[in-house]
Amino acid sequence: MSVPKTHANDKNSSVIVDDYSPNKSTPIVATDSRVPYVPDQIFIGGRKSKLAVAQSEIVKSKIKENFPSISCPILALTTLGDQVQNKPLYSFGGKSLWTKELEILLLQDMGEYHQLDLIVHSLKDMPTNLPEEFELGCIIKREDPSDAVLMAKNSPYKSLQELPSGSVVGTSSVRRSAQLKKNFPHLIFESIRGNLQTRISKLDDDSTDFKCIILATAGLTRVGLEHRITQRLDASLMYHAVGQGALGIEIRNNDAIIKPILKTIEDVNATICCYAERALMRTLEGGCSVPIGVWTTYDDETKMLNLKALVISVDGQKHVEDEITLKIDDYKKDSATCGEVLARKLIDLGAKEILDEINFDKINEKDE
Repeated sequence: MSVPKTHANDKNSSVIVDDYSPNKSTPIVATDSRVPYVPDQIFIGGRKSKLAVAQSEIVKSKIKENFPSISCPILALTTLGDQVQNKPLYSFGGKSLWTKELEILLLQDMGEYHQLDLIVHSLKDMPTNLPEEFELGCIIKREDPSDAVLMAKNSPYKSLQELPSGSVVGTSSVRRSAQLKKNFPHLIFESIRGNLQTRISKLDDDSTDFKCIILATAGLTRVGLEHRITQRLDASLMYHAVGQGALGIEIRNNDAIIKPILKTIEDVNATICCYAERALMRTLEGGCSVPIGVWTTYDDETKMLNLKALVISVDGQKHVEDEITLKIDDYKKDSATCGEVLARKLIDLGAKEILDEINFDKINEKDE
């Protein structure tokens, strides 16, 4: 099959392919006893944004560290979520937008596009319940999961605490704005969409109303924009999103060739924390667009996992919060149990009532 080569900076391209060889040979026997076969090529898929491509490159480099003989073409595709930039995500489908088009390519070739072997996701965008044909193949080492404040260029301010009353803060995340309304009721919060570069451009525009914007620390770090961060928000100000800062790799269910290879790049600490967070969200039946925040730490020596979580109303007026600490023996099973137990505690405190009261249609009307 002919796969077009396009350049990452070609704005009209819908796919980026590198290291492509049309003749994919039969897998060879691996020298690593953990991996029965090593293919000549692994096709990596992801979204087309600069951040998404950077994340695909991170996974590629980790695979090639262990298996330098493997060629890893990267296909970067435009999804519906990339194309619609003028509405908040929750108004037209939520996190499933980032996954559906790419999942088709995990199952088959499609037109000019080669079948994928894995998809690289920001884990926070990945549904907690995947279609039965797919599974979460692994989670690699997590970047800082916190949220970050970026002040406009030449701003005299460095932190949210310094902003005067009535200052406009840009964020399209209900989780972020709800917590900030609780902690900074004197500030104004407005939606801002687009990729990292687009949002920063809007912030730095001389005509902007935004005094600052809130973005994920990890994304800024991965694209070399960490220097724009003026404040990292700790747990006292902002619980981060489930899975934030982590990369999740989606594969075909029980792929006997790809799964063992990914096992060699899995990070156990990140997996424990993220499995707990995702189990909590799954039990609460919450998506990435609802105001659920978490703060998770795991001690590799004591094997103790601490999970804090908060569910908050959109206006920041009502919230429930609790935490749990659990020793982890079976790192996936026990982590999931930890999240489920904490979710049930939050439900007993009133989390379900808060989530059920959220009227996203009303929010959409306001934003439109």
